[in-house]
Amino acid sequence: MRNKIIIGNWKMNKTPKEALELISTLKPLVENSEAEVVFCVPFVDIPCAVEALKGSSISVGAQNMHFEDSGAFTGEVSPGMLYELGVEYVIIGHSERRQYFAETDETVNKKVLKAFEYELIPIICCGETLEQREEGITMDWIKNQIVKAFENVPKENAMTAIVAYEPIWAIGTGKVATSEQAEEVCGHIRNVLREIYDDETAEEIRIQYGGSVNGANAKELLSMEDIDGGLVGGAALKADFANIVNYNK
Repeated sequence: MRNKIIIGNWKMNKTPKEALELISTLKPLVENSEAEVVFCVPFVDIPCAVEALKGSSISVGAQNMHFEDSGAFTGEVSPGMLYELGVEYVIIGHSERRQYFAETDETVNKKVLKAFEYELIPIICCGETLEQREEGITMDWIKNQIVKAFENVPKENAMTAIVAYEPIWAIGTGKVATSEQAEEVCGHIRNVLREIYDDETAEEIRIQYGGSVNGANAKELLSMEDIDGGLVGGAALKADFANIVNYNK
């Protein structure tokens, strides 16, 4: 039985001071949840978040990293830096990284492989645009993203990874894929993983839905067989995040 995991992606929000204030609000509301909870915070917030969450059941993740150990990459952050700070998870290949910062399927794969080297759990994002959905190529597009992301990833590592399906047309728009639409794609992702590896591996990997998830729609989405959690954007910055985490109460 896969345990649910709810991840808050804070994106480029909250100074360290503001981060501590948000953590103090959310921590007592979510730390005793049945679901695992992760806060993926901006780089500058990681030290204070790790310290503030020490001893709790809430983990800290980063929103990106480079695929090299070190080097002349001004403005980038290495996986070793994240590991030393106490980060456990890292978002890789978010659509905003792909759209604005030239992230590709190839760099996603490099980052996934490097994350495992440093014992970081990758949250591998995939998703289609509205145009791609209307063209009827969603399933082929998603399959290509998943196959490339897991290229050369050993089975034992793959089993610990998280896949986040985020239809780009639903991110921050208020539009939400119906539970049936989300389940259809998440089930497809699991079948692709089954093709790459085997039944056992595919059943272990947790698949999330992301895209305007909130307290009102979380229960229905998370009741789907192949949806094992949520990657939450805007609602992760509000007390409503607790309603998502505690969706079954």
